[in-house]
Amino acid sequence: MTTTVTRESRGATETLVTAAAAPQRARRVRSADAETKPVAWGRRLSLLLITLFALAPIYWMLLTSLRSGAEVFEFPPKLLPTSFDFSAYERVFADGRILHYLGNSILVATVTAVGSVIIGMYCAYSFSKFRYRGRRSFMFLLLVSQLFPQILLLITIYGIFSSLGLLDSYLALIISFTTFTLPLCVWMMKGIFDNLPDEIIEAAKVDGAGQGVIIHRILMPLVAPGMIAAGLFAFIRGWNDFAFALTLSGDATRTLPPGLVNTYLSEFSDRWPELMAASLVASLPVIIIFLALQRYFVAGLSSGAVKG
Repeated sequence: MTTTVTRESRGATETLVTAAAAPQRARRVRSADAETKPVAWGRRLSLLLITLFALAPIYWMLLTSLRSGAEVFEFPPKLLPTSFDFSAYERVFADGRILHYLGNSILVATVTAVGSVIIGMYCAYSFSKFRYRGRRSFMFLLLVSQLFPQILLLITIYGIFSSLGLLDSYLALIISFTTFTLPLCVWMMKGIFDNLPDEIIEAAKVDGAGQGVIIHRILMPLVAPGMIAAGLFAFIRGWNDFAFALTLSGDATRTLPPGLVNTYLSEFSDRWPELMAASLVASLPVIIIFLALQRYFVAGLSSGAVKG
């Protein structure tokens, strides 16, 4: 009888304590919500401002491309369009030179990306999974090459290509672009190879697989997201280059960045609506490729970012 009364009293006491603590928990939850809401709204506002800041140049390019030549130089400038003039786009597509420059950019950037990824994959696999004399020195040289401004090498590269007869050729552009994209691709993919356990390679060797089978059939599917991420970096580098493309190319091999400037900007005339329209058209391939490969891009960056 005494034991039953004791249990009932304990249960009643726990119930009273729980009931007394419930309002305090509710107040803590409400205070946490009250503190969280300003933080959440602050983050949303910050993201909105960053988005507007990033999209402002694109909006201004679009607005300029839809104006006539006289409206471009109005002061104060109008932030909202009053009329739409699509004649700039018509002139861009009617100009065969722009389409030719676009084709050159696609060719040079694609070959640069593919070459950088293929060569970078073998180098990264060697640096990551093999130990040999001079390995650290080669890795250090690749890293140091990224510390110098690339424009400093333009005169030297121009002299080398001139002596070899490679000026005004696609090969000159591809070699020069690959020179600067390859170190980045190697280091990106080395981090991904470092995250792959060595047991995979050892198990493949036990089964009789050679190095060719190991890297092409076993490891390459595992590092495919990283290869795509590195390829995107290399493609964008080859697509956006201006100084090397302007110096090393001729009329037949000129890519979009110098081609647009030479076509629409001169000493006595500036055709800004056509330049902005052509720039927007030139941005579409990169945007489409990035959106199509976005998930691989994020996966490739994250796979090489954390080792474990």
